[in-house]
Amino acid sequence: MTANELSELDVEDQGFRVSARRGPGSAAPPTVTTQPAAPAIEVPTPTSAPPYASAPSAPSEMANDGMEAVISPMVGTFYRAVSPEADVLVKVGDTVNEDTVVCIIEAMKVMNEIKAETHGVIRQILVGNAEAVEYKQPLFKVEPA
Repeated sequence: MTANELSELDVEDQGFRVSARRGPGSAAPPTVTTQPAAPAIEVPTPTSAPPYASAPSAPSEMANDGMEAVISPMVGTFYRAVSPEADVLVKVGDTVNEDTVVCIIEAMKVMNEIKAETHGVIRQILVGNAEAVEYKQPLFKVEPA
């Protein structure tokens, strides 16, 4: 620790935690503690979805089909519901407006509500539940109302 100018070190792996701290001029021995392992969390398995081509730069630029797209504002994991037990937020045929929450994108363990930002009817869901999404990737096709 002295050679690398470290004053504190915490390492945790497989339920074991090692902490080492040194103060100015102290030579206190490092402490070792064990903690029970965290309970397993069930993660939904991704479903397959059709691959997408390059993302359009604006929602209104969907392949001349008259549809608008709800675009991912970030990189993360796409979820159709707020929890595994909850109903999906929207499905094909649902009417949405600018403030309708259509999905959740998890980024860095933060759940972000994504709004439609357009008014119309959901005509296609382009991403499967629990799939990774990219910045500016189309998520839904919406027929403008």
